[in-house]
Amino acid sequence: MPTFHRRAFLGLTGAAGAGFAAAVAGFSSAPAWADPSFADNPFTLGVASGDPLPDGVVLWTRLAPDPLAVDGLGGMPQRRVTVSWQVAEDERFRRVVRAGAEHAMPELGHSVHAEVHGLRPDREYYYRFRVGNQLSPVGRTRTAPAYDANRRQLAFGFVSCQNLPAGYFTAYRHLAEEDLDLVLHLGDYIYEGPAAGTIGRAHLPAAEIFSLTDYRIRHAQYKTDPDLQLAHSRFAWAVTWDDHEVENNYADGTSEDAAQSPESFLLRRAGAYQAYYEHMPLRRMSIPHGPDMRLYRRLRYGNLAEFNILDGRQYRSDQVPTGMDDPSRTMLGGAQEQWLLDGLSASRARWNVLGNQTVIAEADRDPGPGKTLSDDNWSGYPAARQRLFDGVVQRGVENMVVVTGDAHCSMVADLKQNFDDQSSRTVGVEFLGTSITSGGDGADMDGRGTEWLASNPHMRFYNAKRGYVRCQLDHRQWRTDYRVVPFVTEQGAPVSTRASFVVESGRPGVQVDTQ
Repeated sequence: MPTFHRRAFLGLTGAAGAGFAAAVAGFSSAPAWADPSFADNPFTLGVASGDPLPDGVVLWTRLAPDPLAVDGLGGMPQRRVTVSWQVAEDERFRRVVRAGAEHAMPELGHSVHAEVHGLRPDREYYYRFRVGNQLSPVGRTRTAPAYDANRRQLAFGFVSCQNLPAGYFTAYRHLAEEDLDLVLHLGDYIYEGPAAGTIGRAHLPAAEIFSLTDYRIRHAQYKTDPDLQLAHSRFAWAVTWDDHEVENNYADGTSEDAAQSPESFLLRRAGAYQAYYEHMPLRRMSIPHGPDMRLYRRLRYGNLAEFNILDGRQYRSDQVPTGMDDPSRTMLGGAQEQWLLDGLSASRARWNVLGNQTVIAEADRDPGPGKTLSDDNWSGYPAARQRLFDGVVQRGVENMVVVTGDAHCSMVADLKQNFDDQSSRTVGVEFLGTSITSGGDGADMDGRGTEWLASNPHMRFYNAKRGYVRCQLDHRQWRTDYRVVPFVTEQGAPVSTRASFVVESGRPGVQVDTQ
């Protein structure tokens, strides 16, 4: 692993790095803007909430009256601004229960991350922001149940891979109409490349992005999408990244592009991580330190479900075409791997959920006796996967369900302790969710799906249309509905349920729901 990290990063970035570090500590060298006024709406990027706890949530916005300004500052001056927030029990804010203020600082792109506490568990709330005489849109959120609560049921959705030039985010408009407690975003929130597409949604900046300024503009461009804003405003989200938030198929400090030195790539990663934090409803624990950012974490929903949100990019070994079985290779890094196994072992929840970036089931594309495996998903890290699966068995973990993004298709699989022996123990189930738009309109079946289903008897389903996944669970069973749209290259697509699956508590393996 590269040794060029925090101290070297601050040395290379000089005053800019020091300014960011001060902002992280809650200070800004910028003068205060005592009486801000705006010619244009400063809340062009909408509002969001995330990481619910029993007593509160994170509330997010970013001030950007000119969100695509070429300097990446969103049309804001180099001044710190006080932004107030309110949380109410009703949409008209007649019963305000919490209020406060945060400093929106230029060092953090004038983003706001308000960690609200003192709310009641398992309750719906409404929130808004104010700066000067401007009010933000109203958002809706929900706190988690008490840690010891006997939560009877839970509904959540999960999504990934929203390439703006590839299509319209219609799936998010349908997602916003669901009755959900939580949304998981499993990666590829933006794409870093120079794509233009064919529907008039070309990336800005037009070239591949490398700097903090570039990443800020790209995130802001995505955030201006009205369907994405709507989905954020309706539910609390828990987010994690995959690769395109920085660069395709990067691994820890190693770029896919051999022309990028370790130093230049980690500077790029630092800018990308900072822009990601600035645009997501994340807690202070996730504030980046140069090219490092703690993103893996755990959310509990009473005794019904525990969510382990993973980071499968920042700590992984580099991809290799040969020698995949090397036992020293890791997908999660040693600390996160131990954190995950310890958490699963200590969990008292009925369902143990892993929010995961890349396919964890073996995904062979060779129907013959050989194997053709990706070196970027867990099949390229079989020793790390085996440590996880063996650890789950040894620790007696039950009802493990992995929800996954990245692959731009839907797939359902039983997770076998030994994929070469289909009679071996089933340690859990994987639900792979398709993309919001990446890959274009898609199809019910494609070449990869034909190969996967022919080569992997543990796989139960495949589909390559776009959409999202809805999961509904209680103490008896878990139900997953694959919600798909027929097209994304035009607006106005309807949504339908393509297939549904059930997992019975205490009965490993997935069943098709024929209801």
